[in-house]
Amino acid sequence: MIIAVDGPTASGKGTIAKHLAARFGLKRLDTGALYRAVGLAVLDAGGDPGDEAAAVAAAEALDLGAIDEDRIRSSQAGLAASKVAVIPAVRLVLRDAQRAFAADPAGAVLDGRDIGTVICPDADVKLYVTASLEARTARRLKELQARGETISFEALKAQIAERDERDTNRAESPLRQAADAHLLDTTEMDVAAAVEAAVGVVETVRG
Repeated sequence: MIIAVDGPTASGKGTIAKHLAARFGLKRLDTGALYRAVGLAVLDAGGDPGDEAAAVAAAEALDLGAIDEDRIRSSQAGLAASKVAVIPAVRLVLRDAQRAFAADPAGAVLDGRDIGTVICPDADVKLYVTASLEARTARRLKELQARGETISFEALKAQIAERDERDTNRAESPLRQAADAHLLDTTEMDVAAAVEAAVGVVETVRG
């Protein structure tokens, strides 16, 4: 079984994907982490994430097993990710890695922005997880504050809105809900409610 979970920043898709993987005994790939890692690698090298050559080189050198989960969760890494993600050549390099992960006969859960539309268009279950901009900003602010980062609500809201605009309007694999994806708005849901709603969709589809 392949489960595709798409949605914008801080919608809850990663948390939902993690719980679905645990519930159904599937491995999970956070595809957004790949783009964050690539963007961060470019920054670490003193480059511009929008530079195609630098971004492609970082994508080709990416070691999935060496991604620093703590560092890639910074707001800086998030913005860098949205810049490298608009580069078609970068997406091509990372697309192969994602599809190879999903090809495992044991099944998988993948979350990102183009899983149900591009990476796994034939996924058994597709979820599109979203929430209001205000709710997503509040969630991400809480995460960043827990990491010791200092940023105002309004500044973070502007960053997320900027990323939303870049993700939905890029020419290559834009963020959008697949026609056959189940919409899950988590604005008014806590984690437990969102997870149970997602599990309900999967079980219904499985019959």
